[in-house]
Amino acid sequence: MWNYLLVPILLYLSKDLPLAKAQTSTGLLLPSQRGDGLSADSLSSSSPSCTVLDPKLYYRPVIGILTHPGDGASGRLNNDTNASYIAASYVKFVEAAGARVIPLIYNEPEEILFEKLELVNGLLFTGGWAKFGFYFEVAQKIFKKVIEKNDRGDHFPLYATCLGFELLTMMISEDKNILEPFAASNQASSLQFVQNVNIEGTVFQRFPPALLQKLETDCLVMQNHRWGISPEKLKNTPNLARFFKILTTSRDENNQVYVSTAQAHSYPITAFQWHPEKNAFEWGPTMIPHSEDAIEVTQHVANFLIREARKSLNRPPARKVLDNLIYNYSPTYCGKAGRGFDEVYIFTQRQARI
Repeated sequence: MWNYLLVPILLYLSKDLPLAKAQTSTGLLLPSQRGDGLSADSLSSSSPSCTVLDPKLYYRPVIGILTHPGDGASGRLNNDTNASYIAASYVKFVEAAGARVIPLIYNEPEEILFEKLELVNGLLFTGGWAKFGFYFEVAQKIFKKVIEKNDRGDHFPLYATCLGFELLTMMISEDKNILEPFAASNQASSLQFVQNVNIEGTVFQRFPPALLQKLETDCLVMQNHRWGISPEKLKNTPNLARFFKILTTSRDENNQVYVSTAQAHSYPITAFQWHPEKNAFEWGPTMIPHSEDAIEVTQHVANFLIREARKSLNRPPARKVLDNLIYNYSPTYCGKAGRGFDEVYIFTQRQARI
């Protein structure tokens, strides 16, 4: 008798097994699978509802990237003494987050350079070696413009990577000899968050908790520098301590600790001693992390810069933007050399726009 009763009960229960299995295995259901009374037919026939965009934000942001002296390949691509370059990885980094790039050619006439600065919604200082002379002076003038823009009420972000971080350290401290030597060339590393640091409003705010944890335990970022600043020196330098909050530190090959990420207290300025652009877009140096987690780090860091740039009040003339975008130039492939960058944009003074 019990056998006759069990058969229909089991048949009834088996009808719900595929859905239950899907729920327990993935936890993700389509709207028509949620049992909320909406059928697939009714969902497909309903009118789409697009999210209303925030009118205060600018959804066509442009980032200015300051060029660096040389050709990015020790003269193997272009030995013109007026040449300067931008590694294409920085351009791709910006574009991947939904913005366009205007190159700021450092040795153009100053009036042209600063006119281009009025066409962008944020800036990026790249890595490199040029810490002194004319390049330093140009970068310092641009940095002062960034501060002025923000002080006037325009939310104008700046990312400073590696050399960029070092330049800001020298400018803000007003000490060109403040940097300290570190052994962190072609090194994959982790990031150690400062104890009790508040990451709200910083580049790390939207990182998933699991990825934040992996940043401390796994080598997800690439370091490539010989100079930096220790946490102690930054904290004991009044100008730097007033300007920057230390977010993370890292250790070099000799176990020496340096500041790896810092953010300004009062400005949308973030400084990286590491290279967030390399994980997804460079393949030459052997120690660049290319794991899925490392690529996600690149994406989150890029998204933060462009999210900040959308807050800019600047609405540049469309025609002038088009005339000066990096799309007017062609990158040069240099990856076959087996070192350095995969692609670079090379500029000379003759290539001025506006």
